[in-house]
Amino acid sequence: MSDPVPLRVVLVGGSGFLGSAVRSRLVDEGHDVTVIGRAPTRQHDRWWHVNWDARTIGDWADSLDGADVVMHLAGKRVDCRPTARNIDALIASRVDTVRLVGEAVQRVAQPPAAWVQLSSLAIFGDCGDTIIDESTAVPDTGRRQQVDVCRLWEEAFRDVTSQIGRTVLLRPGIGIGGVGDPASAQLARLARFGLGGSVAGGRQWVSWIRIDDFVDLLYRSITDTEMQGLYHLTSPNPVRNAAFMAAYRHATGRKFGLPAPRLITQIGATLLGSDPALALTGRRCVPTRLLEEGYRFAGDDIDDAVQRAVRPSR
Repeated sequence: MSDPVPLRVVLVGGSGFLGSAVRSRLVDEGHDVTVIGRAPTRQHDRWWHVNWDARTIGDWADSLDGADVVMHLAGKRVDCRPTARNIDALIASRVDTVRLVGEAVQRVAQPPAAWVQLSSLAIFGDCGDTIIDESTAVPDTGRRQQVDVCRLWEEAFRDVTSQIGRTVLLRPGIGIGGVGDPASAQLARLARFGLGGSVAGGRQWVSWIRIDDFVDLLYRSITDTEMQGLYHLTSPNPVRNAAFMAAYRHATGRKFGLPAPRLITQIGATLLGSDPALALTGRRCVPTRLLEEGYRFAGDDIDDAVQRAVRPSR
């Protein structure tokens, strides 16, 4: 599946939890990797880190010239209060940086042959029990924090990639596992304090993916030239919130978790500096295209995935 020769890969915003995992996989497989992020420019052991301010075109743009693939991972974490200021920052960190990279691509002598773009299944908002795959239309309306940010993000990507030969748009579910996994760390903490009960009745669906599958699919999207278009990166077995939270109770050895009614969730999320919609809305998404292409997920059991996330020694 992988190219027989090393690829020149540029990871934009690739210095975070996910980007570091993808970078390590690429380097281990012998590919030439440059990470563009907010840190001083320097050469590391087997890869380069190039500084940018995420607002202006600078020397970092030279990294794109002649690259085989650019992967855009930049974006402010969505786990923040849905204030006007934070929403504007969410949009700017995604939409503006996509357009900035697009402008840089147009300036270089030899644009990248492929562009892989991360988005989110949150673009569907709250869809109840409806099964959603890549053929499902995105709703016209929704909460700005959840739906509109993703819609604008994807629109920007389509606008700037018309001249790119191969484009891949990835909508992942919640990534579970790996050292430093922020979502599992927070949920395990709540479970240990006895707060790992169902949220608002627990019927909302959770689309999730084990982090090793997540990284493997990101690697595949870079190296497999047959992979093109829209994909959902999520386990074929979404679960309801009640089962999702129960998995964290089991993993932390807690038999009971205090349920969180909607009002309490809204108040608690606000006090924790988060967006209540992250827990209150749900999507029953499935990876139809990956299954049709024969991809075999390493893990599709939520209890096993959470156990591995909370107790990495397994």
